[in-house]
Amino acid sequence: MDNIIKGIIEAIQLIFSGNTEVYEVIMTSLTVSLTSVLIATIISMPIGIFLGLKTFKGKGLFTRVLYTLMGIPPVVMGLVVFLFIARSGPLRNFRIFYTVTAMIIAQTLLILPIIMGNIYNSARTHGEIIKQSCKTLGASRMQTLFLLIKELRGYILIAVATGFGRAISEVGAVYLVGGNILHETRVMTTYITLNTSMGNYSKSIAMAIILLTLSFMVNGLIYRYIGDSDD
Repeated sequence: MDNIIKGIIEAIQLIFSGNTEVYEVIMTSLTVSLTSVLIATIISMPIGIFLGLKTFKGKGLFTRVLYTLMGIPPVVMGLVVFLFIARSGPLRNFRIFYTVTAMIIAQTLLILPIIMGNIYNSARTHGEIIKQSCKTLGASRMQTLFLLIKELRGYILIAVATGFGRAISEVGAVYLVGGNILHETRVMTTYITLNTSMGNYSKSIAMAIILLTLSFMVNGLIYRYIGDSDD
């Protein structure tokens, strides 16, 4: 118990010490996660809403595949990206192996099904009434899409929050394609893993506290907006 308390005290001191490495890791982690969420959301919104409202042959199979991809193990997605961008892979000429770009690609592909699946499900469940109302009022397709996004924004933000939670806490995929390189591709989760394996528990605890705090703040802002939009 004494060791735990000592570790927490050292962790708090480390947080406020202005340690360059700690803040560098935080910024890299936020850059990768927020960029991935932004890209995945931009792709997922129109496609998820369109497919949720559209009736087509094989929709049941598409739904099962999408829901399966929502639960794909991160290390599997990391392996797929790794095989494509590695020095012997088909995308080797882009030279993005062990870079932040590779980490963003892996995280985007990982959370894309999560965000799209949630938006798709909300559009399929709640979107038809909105679509029919727009049709009655003579709205164009673009106007209908914007109104759907507006009316479903609460569900969309929940999907975004879920995707961000998965991205910021992910280890396997970013470790495989990023390599956990100091000053380049080290993020909060790989920092915790590395320091725990080395016995630097105070550093691991410090980063864990920061990770939880940032997750709480970002998700708190999202859910606060959801609450405001319901008033």
